Amino acid sequence: MSQENEYGAGQIQVLEGLQAVRKRPAMYIGSTDTRGLHHLVYEVVDNSIDEALAGYCDDIDVTIHEDGSVSVADDGRGIPVDTHEQYDRPAVEVIMTVLHAGGKFDNKSYQVSGGLHGVGVSVVNALSSTLEVEIKRDGALWRHEFERGEPKPDGFEKVRDLEEGEERGSSIRFWPDDDIFETTDFEFSTLANRLRELAFLNSGVEITLTDERESEAVETEDGDTEPRFERFRYDGGIREFVEYLNETKTPLHDDVVYFDDEEEGIQVELAMQATDELQGSIHSFANNINTREGGSHLTGFKTALTRVVNDYANSNGLADEIDGNLKGEDVREGLTAVISVKHPDPQFEGQTKTKLGNSEVRGIVESAVHEGLGTYFEENPDTAAMVVSKAVEAAKARQAAKKAEELTRRKSALESTSLPGKLADCQTRDPAEAELFVVEGDSAGGSAKQGRDRKFQAILPLRGKILNVEKHRLDRILENNEVRALITAIGAGIGEEFDIEEARYQKVILMTDADVDGAHIRTLLLTLLYRHMKPLIEAGYVYAAQPPLYRVRYRGETYDAMTEAERERIIEEVCDGNPTQVQRFKGLGEMNPDQLWESTMDPENRILKRITVEDAAAADRMFSVLMGDAVGPRKQFIKDHAGDAEWVDI
Repeated sequence: MSQENEYGAGQIQVLEGLQAVRKRPAMYIGSTDTRGLHHLVYEVVDNSIDEALAGYCDDIDVTIHEDGSVSVADDGRGIPVDTHEQYDRPAVEVIMTVLHAGGKFDNKSYQVSGGLHGVGVSVVNALSSTLEVEIKRDGALWRHEFERGEPKPDGFEKVRDLEEGEERGSSIRFWPDDDIFETTDFEFSTLANRLRELAFLNSGVEITLTDERESEAVETEDGDTEPRFERFRYDGGIREFVEYLNETKTPLHDDVVYFDDEEEGIQVELAMQATDELQGSIHSFANNINTREGGSHLTGFKTALTRVVNDYANSNGLADEIDGNLKGEDVREGLTAVISVKHPDPQFEGQTKTKLGNSEVRGIVESAVHEGLGTYFEENPDTAAMVVSKAVEAAKARQAAKKAEELTRRKSALESTSLPGKLADCQTRDPAEAELFVVEGDSAGGSAKQGRDRKFQAILPLRGKILNVEKHRLDRILENNEVRALITAIGAGIGEEFDIEEARYQKVILMTDADVDGAHIRTLLLTLLYRHMKPLIEAGYVYAAQPPLYRVRYRGETYDAMTEAERERIIEEVCDGNPTQVQRFKGLGEMNPDQLWESTMDPENRILKRITVEDAAAADRMFSVLMGDAVGPRKQFIKDHAGDAEWVDI
């Protein structure tokens, strides 16, 4: 046997300490792209929030520094600095360097916590080139420094005694390791969305976010500049969260339905408000963690909500106009709700915690919502009537569509086994290999069909702009031929019946022109996918193609540029200021098949942008602003962000 293929004791590697984290970082933070980068901040902030939940912290300050580092400071109890008996080292060093070391396993120091695995801050340390900790505790200011997870020699020191009345607390500052991460550039808005969410979920806690980077400075009224800054504090908690989500919508009742309950040490909190929108917006949290994939608490809420609304409607004769009971989709139409549970021992799926698995939570939430919401409806009949009437309206539309003979019923639109005639399908039947290009226009579709690799690339040209699904119910949406063609091509259904396991492609690539109309068409398609096929986006199956705007020719070579600035850089640096030819692509249809393949479709050369949903609440709100009926918020958004536009093609 050759030495290369030997497999024995000598080939067994043991990764000790934080080596495993640096070797396989995605196992601990999900990815090493921008999502994983921001997850580092969340892990540190979660520790401060846990101090707030325990009743010891009121203020949390997050700062993005000019040198690319981030610091998180709080006024909690401070990380312990006394000697840990088992390791004979300062406790802070153990917490920072040993996985699964923390004070959240026995419910003595923390009754409720989001960071239960005890790996959060040690993972941040492992994935940082440098990390500094400052602690105000036990009458002194202490400091400890680390490099790539390892404590610096003599890095732990007592800096000075605390002055009388000086606040306690901890501050952690870290520099993400650029050997690990694809990017180390933090986005202010991404952090702001999460910190705002945490402030809503923890009423009374004040969280500030400051960006000291010169590139992010904002201009003051007198012409000076100052660091970008936001402060978040919501004494109304998740009631204010619902009001915030509904700022761009029209609520059907003024008051936000709210109640909380506690059973077996599990706290349940609910806030909801019905609106005149067609899209619902329901967000679930467990121990402050955004459970984007839901779980037992969300299932319990949905079940109880449908039952309570049906009970109230039937006992008060409010649903006599419909056949049978209201369905869950009827009750949730246009409903904005936030359900938050706090559990002493939550079971999450994976370290990134996107789904709550505790089976007992479903019954507890179901019972709490049934009792709390039932009582609220009895005490507030006007609000109850509004919620029920909205659900009845949705049910009537659903039942009318079901009875219609046209192809407006969901079933008839999706039962057809034949693929749309305009689809040029690929040869492979393996979804993991198959790509579907959704192309704007027949002209570009023709070029794409000729230029593609038919083994794994399918082409679906769409004519014109599809329906804005934000403003229509599903029965109306299914009347649109282009929408039906896309649904049938993907093959996984739509809405409540969507099954991602049936998806025929694991890459759905939106390929539209690099102009205003192309951006609008892409937004319409994304609205459809987000509202009615959301698991596709959550699974990372949706991409936007990035066709070049310019092609520069020089000495027999071609160079593609995505922006005007990139075009100028190529001309200056590559062509010595003298290109042979510069071609401006007005649209995909102007490219011949070879050009389209080389620049936009060839896996070796193309640039694809994966569409992700980091913050479902922020995404919900943004789709309502951009695609809803309210004009005012959309005009304000354009006014606020016009300066951010990289190019305007008019």
